Amino acid sequence: MASIGPAMMARVPAVPTARRMPAEWEPHTRTWMAFPPPNDTFGAQGSPGLAAARSAWARVAATIGRHEPVTLIAAPGQGATAAGLVPPTVTVIEIELDDAWVRDSGPTFTIDGGRHLGAVDWIFNGWGAQQWASWAADRLLATAVAERAGAAVRHSALTNEGGGIAVDGAGTVLLTETVQLDPHRNPGWDRARVEAELHAQLGTTRAIWLPRGVARDYDRFGTRGHADVVAAFVRPGLVAVHSQPDPAHPDHATTRELAALLRASRDAAGRPLEVVQIAAPTVLEVDGGPAGYSYLNYYVANGLVVAGVFDDPRDADALDLLARLYPTRRVEPVDARVIFGHGGGVHCITQQQPALIR
Repeated sequence: MASIGPAMMARVPAVPTARRMPAEWEPHTRTWMAFPPPNDTFGAQGSPGLAAARSAWARVAATIGRHEPVTLIAAPGQGATAAGLVPPTVTVIEIELDDAWVRDSGPTFTIDGGRHLGAVDWIFNGWGAQQWASWAADRLLATAVAERAGAAVRHSALTNEGGGIAVDGAGTVLLTETVQLDPHRNPGWDRARVEAELHAQLGTTRAIWLPRGVARDYDRFGTRGHADVVAAFVRPGLVAVHSQPDPAHPDHATTRELAALLRASRDAAGRPLEVVQIAAPTVLEVDGGPAGYSYLNYYVANGLVVAGVFDDPRDADALDLLARLYPTRRVEPVDARVIFGHGGGVHCITQQQPALIR
């Protein structure tokens, strides 16, 4: 295992405007998703790959739609196809799209002044200007969604994606060195500048830096280390962490390092973090490379946890652990193999709009 130094974190004064990104487990008004369009990752129109992706996304939308409103964004001319795959409780609208990872290209919602809906439009450049990615439409998606949600939009100077951060709703944000400090995203930015911008936009006061993500996330269709594959806050002071128990997998050392770093960290309130590890599926290789499957990329909705499963012997243990971590919510499994096959998971294809509590 790599040596562990002190956790890298920073504290800054509280944001005077009382801006806050609520935790995912707080009440939602709705969930936003995007319907996979034809592209280089999903496949051409009419291809089996695109059809499989659309079915997988639609299952997630239908599952969430039994618990809270869902808006599914389809590219122009694709709305009828999308509507045919989801129940009528899911609202379908048409907006220009390049891809279907709305966690990353969509807005990050905040509550401003305690009673106003805000939204951050990060700069989006296709996960660090990846050669396969297109983002002419997706770079405009956050503002388009925020305006339809009635949120006041703020345009950030930081190139970032929603999957690259995780918050506890109480001042702490997790982020990854290989994402926010990626020279293809934010050339010339250092930790202090990244932290200052995140704190200003999210209302956080403490940042905890993770060194990297899972090995598969550095392949061709990866994000270069998104936080939401390896860690998720369950509540303030408690974080669930991806664990790879098998020494034969390249993530074995990485996940041990991440767990140790988080145990050595303190949150915005000064509490030592409690860490719960969730073991990865047993499969070690997928499509000729190390498997990147993770039970951590789940989504918390109103009364619900949507958990990706992989037809794996560890599915049942992961579902049982999530049920114990979220005892007041129903845990519903969805097969996430197709979603992960395209480069992400359940969390990556969803974006929560927090409810305004008046």
